[in-house]
Amino acid sequence: MTQAHRIVVKVGSSSLTTASGGLDADRVDALVDVLAKVRSGGEKEIVLVSSGAIAAGLAPLGLARRPRDLARQQAAASVGQGLLVARYAASFARYGVRVGQVLLTADDISRRAHYRNAYRTMDQLLDMGAVPVVNENDTVATDEIRFGDNDRLAALVAHLVRADLLVLLSDVDGLYDGDPANPGARRIEEVRGPADIAHVQTGSPGKAGVGTGGMVTKVEAARIAAAAGVPVVLTSASHAADALAGRATGTYFHSTGRRSADRLLWLAHASTPQGSLTLDDGAVRAVVHGKKSLLPAGIAAVEGEFNAGDPVELRDAAGRAVARGLVNFDAKEIPQLLGRSTRELARELGPEYEREVVHRDDLVVLSP
Repeated sequence: MTQAHRIVVKVGSSSLTTASGGLDADRVDALVDVLAKVRSGGEKEIVLVSSGAIAAGLAPLGLARRPRDLARQQAAASVGQGLLVARYAASFARYGVRVGQVLLTADDISRRAHYRNAYRTMDQLLDMGAVPVVNENDTVATDEIRFGDNDRLAALVAHLVRADLLVLLSDVDGLYDGDPANPGARRIEEVRGPADIAHVQTGSPGKAGVGTGGMVTKVEAARIAAAAGVPVVLTSASHAADALAGRATGTYFHSTGRRSADRLLWLAHASTPQGSLTLDDGAVRAVVHGKKSLLPAGIAAVEGEFNAGDPVELRDAAGRAVARGLVNFDAKEIPQLLGRSTRELARELGPEYEREVVHRDDLVVLSP
């Protein structure tokens, strides 16, 4: 942790706003005080993933609580995003530090050109001494292309910018083996793999009621980042200084994997399957354990409406999703391919059918 050079810090709405909506200037300043001190020596770079745009827009629009419909959420984000970045700009200006706003949608992660542009922008901001302030672009994102919560966005951004550490700040000082409000609950100090927290129940919403995430989204984000080779600290915003100084605080998730191809991380965690292909047992073994492409002969059924290039789920006979991949054929083409060899298909339908339904390079295994 102390050797981390590029650090992504994610802060939730409940750590920045009042319960009724509206930014809490003192909370924002307290966080910025910590971040500015960490980067003051020039040895560390900070990328800030900040929630709070929708929450900040509630009070100015006369909304008592976070709206459920997408249109009013987008309206609140439109008002609140300007207030949020202006507050950060003013707070960081006390230290002579500039901020740069970066708004992302899932489309920016899934499309390679957008992905590279996002990386170059943030990398250049860091090189020029600015702090990128990242948020989901709630004003234009639809249900189909939303990250769903900024915890998952933070994990993907940590991978995108090649971060050495991800710090998730919440209103709870770590992951507990039970309800933190109960006297007997114990904070879990380290997580070395999924088995360490298999018994832990998560899923409660944020205390302030102004965000979309809860502990379940933070644990999922930590799992995504750790599997991509980025260690994670989960703690409260009040303990941010300890986390960034490498002192024992919160819950530390050890990295469990190595950095993967950018598009594969998106495919596994940010894509929305447009359909599914059911595989026979032999195809499941070939794809999951043999690291092979999916051929038409191994497909037993197809569901959904999708086009070539769309993400689809690959399921076993029991309906369990075992992999996800980018399909090479439209859904309407696949029924005529089921169970047939590529050589046979090429003879009957033409040489363009002598290929994989999902190529290995465009496929990620979800479970062993």
